[in-house]
Amino acid sequence: MCIAVPSKIVDIHDQTAVLDIDGVRREASLMLVDDVSPGDYVIVHAGFAISKVDEALAEQTLRDMRAMLDIASRDIASRDIASREEDSGDHDTSFRGEPTLNKDFPIPESPVNYP
Repeated sequence: MCIAVPSKIVDIHDQTAVLDIDGVRREASLMLVDDVSPGDYVIVHAGFAISKVDEALAEQTLRDMRAMLDIASRDIASRDIASREEDSGDHDTSFRGEPTLNKDFPIPESPVNYP
């Protein structure tokens, strides 16, 4: 499945446009569209600009996409935190008294980084 992301034309060389998508620069062929210039927004598929998009619609689409990505990122982060809490739910992580050495579980000599 493809998601059509509006891309802003920042420069044109012959039949190739330099596009900006949130700071990422890409090139696309302009062979399939007419009457575009720097500042216009286009939809790109397989390296070709296939249609010109109204600026207001393009900017609203980009705002909506950023909002959806933000929501998805927060959802993934909250599920990850919940998963970690469930995984550690059986363990008592509070410190009570003096630490003891468990001879069946030797302490590694080099530092170990746990997530």
